[in-house]
Amino acid sequence: MIRRFFVGTDVGGTFTDLVVLEEGSPPRLFKSPTTPQDRAVGVVSALELAADSYRMGLVEFCGSVRYFAHGTTAATNALIERKGAPTALLTTRGFTDTMAIQRSMTSWVGMGAATGHYSRRRNPDQIVPREWIEGITERTDAAGAEIVALNEDEIRAAVRRLRASGVRALAVSFLWSFVNGAHEAEAARIITEEWPEAYLTLSHKIAPVIGEYERTATTVVNSYLGPVIRNYVEGLEDRLRASGFQGEFSIMDSGGGVMRAQDAAQRSASMLTSGPAGGVLASLALAERLGHRNVITSDMGGTSFDVGLIIEGAPLVERVSEVGDLHLAMPRIKVTAIGAGGGSIASVDESGVLVVGPESAGSVPGPACYGRGGDRPTVTDADVVLGIIDPAYFLGGQMPLDPALAEKAIREHVAGPLGLSVEEAAAGIRRVADNQMADLLRKVTVEQGHDPRDFVVYAYGGAGPTHAYAYTEAAGIDTLVVPPTATVHSAYGTVISDRYRAVQTTDVQRTPPGAPDPAEHLDAARIDAALDDLVDQCRADLDDDPRARFVCIAYLKFRRQSHELPVVVPDGEVTTEVLRGVVAEFKAVYERVYGAGTALLGAGVELHTLRVEGRVSVTEVSETAAAGTTDLRTARIGERLVHFPETGRVPTGVFRGEEFGPGAELHGPAILEFPGTTVVLGPAQSLQVDDGNNLIIDCRGNA
Repeated sequence: MIRRFFVGTDVGGTFTDLVVLEEGSPPRLFKSPTTPQDRAVGVVSALELAADSYRMGLVEFCGSVRYFAHGTTAATNALIERKGAPTALLTTRGFTDTMAIQRSMTSWVGMGAATGHYSRRRNPDQIVPREWIEGITERTDAAGAEIVALNEDEIRAAVRRLRASGVRALAVSFLWSFVNGAHEAEAARIITEEWPEAYLTLSHKIAPVIGEYERTATTVVNSYLGPVIRNYVEGLEDRLRASGFQGEFSIMDSGGGVMRAQDAAQRSASMLTSGPAGGVLASLALAERLGHRNVITSDMGGTSFDVGLIIEGAPLVERVSEVGDLHLAMPRIKVTAIGAGGGSIASVDESGVLVVGPESAGSVPGPACYGRGGDRPTVTDADVVLGIIDPAYFLGGQMPLDPALAEKAIREHVAGPLGLSVEEAAAGIRRVADNQMADLLRKVTVEQGHDPRDFVVYAYGGAGPTHAYAYTEAAGIDTLVVPPTATVHSAYGTVISDRYRAVQTTDVQRTPPGAPDPAEHLDAARIDAALDDLVDQCRADLDDDPRARFVCIAYLKFRRQSHELPVVVPDGEVTTEVLRGVVAEFKAVYERVYGAGTALLGAGVELHTLRVEGRVSVTEVSETAAAGTTDLRTARIGERLVHFPETGRVPTGVFRGEEFGPGAELHGPAILEFPGTTVVLGPAQSLQVDDGNNLIIDCRGNA
């Protein structure tokens, strides 16, 4: 029998996750330590684990893989660590300080979580040195008409100088190029003549939207990351092909799906948050099956804690995103992260306060209990000391931990300085981490105008199910769901996601203040033509696949406001009547976000951006739930003393989690051990297993 496997992978800071789908079978899950020096090594190691599971050799297994999808933090890491390619910027003369000035909104630029505290504002480290920014004589006006011709000689001279100075990538961002890209296209022709091998990004191609700073930053970042991503993807593909893989290779796009691997280098900026986006998309598919409209997705790995939102059945997407203190006009699934993972390091600061994260021990050397040379205490070390993690069964027994090393690190760095016992110090580490995560759950929902108590929490990642019972309860949320794919949920999202492409354009239209019918003042024919053109572009990018599905979106705001809201434009011809419906939906969405009565149509409406998203189904595999039992006596493997904040150490039943079947019920406290994670059920909490083997935990018991 010819076997057909579909593989999804996600490379995290500590572990590389892999999931294998096969028609009519439950997913198989695998984890391997991430190899920072060459992440492809960790991917191949995970593939070897999968091959062993199927009793096949690596080449035989990879030869049976029809589809391989990959999520990675390579782009994010390269940007944050400033390890991209030496990049230069060619821009309109007189606008060479755009990247330094940013948006000049000093209440938020570069501040991240410190919004409102000017004293903590910071300017980002510039990724283009001032001497590599060239002002080029050219100018078009806001209508796209040429005012000053492009100076070809300046471009040739600039390219020759930059090439000689060590630049390896070029970004071209001219003023008003999103209206008329002719000057950028001509500049590209000249650059290619002078330097055909240079990596090049044009702003009217990567981000054809209004917003000089955001568009320029996006263009620069794409060129800065492009060569890095090209080398990364080519290296991984070479390793896969050498291992016998002959199938289709896709990369997770942060916007909401996957793209072909060969497109990744040209769209590297869209790979920022590639890995976390997979977890949100996997959660979206699960939420549709379970009927949950409002979900907080929570992914706790070894390095970070990533939170996303699904609101009214759709993932929260941000049109302008902040990464590495830069603001990019690259819509993406919004994921908010803090440095709170299993490898987050605990310490006592100079004022005697216990601090957890954001520094992480990563996979090398890792937590002290790994026995790989790390000697600083982490959240994982605390979990081992508290009896939550069985050191002999970590990663299903593949990676035994040393509890003595965990105790030693906590004693030296936390317990001693604070005058506590090791257990008290470990409990403090866990409590600080859990409260930080609960605070983030509250923050991301309240900022969007929602009550966290109206949401369900989905927990995944290697450490998420271990801590979720505590941070869900602390956030005041009743229901927690741990999916059967929890340990590799983001990898699972990559393999089930559609191929995705999005294109957008700016078409500024404003209605006059006081107009009783704003839709009458919008040019329906112009909007219809623009959307038709975007659909044609998107269809071509999806290889004219007849299965492609398209969604048209208009971004609206009230006049003189800064923030836009997306509204879906119905299929078919855009007429004034259709636009009346769009304006009415904008008003409804605005009041859902900002409160009843806040929308004032009399102020006038502005439309700036039109966007089309296209999707094509890639993987269609019918999965089955793994068999299990409702007789938990057969799943129980023993009992151990586990520390809970409300009880201290208490005898706690320990179970093999993968043996739980649909209909199983359990009351806490309890520990469910899986090969890739540990699920904790708090005292007085209860658990039920649904038909899909999802663990549904009622967290109200401790309220």
